[in-house]
Amino acid sequence: MDALQLLINRRSASRLDEPAPAGDALENILNAGLRAPDHGALQPWRFTIVSGEGRERFSQLLESIARQEGSDEKAIAKAAKAPFRAPMIITVVAHCEESVKVPRWEQLISAGCAVMAMQMAALAQGFNGIWRSGAWTENEQVRQAFGCRPQDAIVGFLYLGTPQLKACVPVTAPDKQDFVRYF
Repeated sequence: MDALQLLINRRSASRLDEPAPAGDALENILNAGLRAPDHGALQPWRFTIVSGEGRERFSQLLESIARQEGSDEKAIAKAAKAPFRAPMIITVVAHCEESVKVPRWEQLISAGCAVMAMQMAALAQGFNGIWRSGAWTENEQVRQAFGCRPQDAIVGFLYLGTPQLKACVPVTAPDKQDFVRYF
């Protein structure tokens, strides 16, 4: 698939199995993330790879937090299972610095662009993934586990693996008239 077709037909895959990207494929994914737009060359992204035993540690953390928060057993079980929805998760943190030239919001967007670039690089190599966010990105214990400073933000968890369904149903593109205008 050429690059344009890849972009036009992009679709997340939520059902992911082994194998996860490894070796050169993983290096390509990380390198794509490092090429995200970066005003001021601040490199406002940090990536933490969660795989293997790391998924078990992440599961234990999420389960513990759910218990501390008084969640019901169904929510606790869901929290514990979350890291096992894919064989690999790349947690992306916007590593934000004070800058007169580059506001925090630009640094957050740059980290978001890194997630998109990594997902596209995975797709280009026969893998896929889904970008997840939610309440865990704001949880202070999760933030600490991923080395966030007060000014940092977890922009998402990129779940990666091999899609269960080899032939994904194409997504119908929205009508551009609803989203595009000319000035």
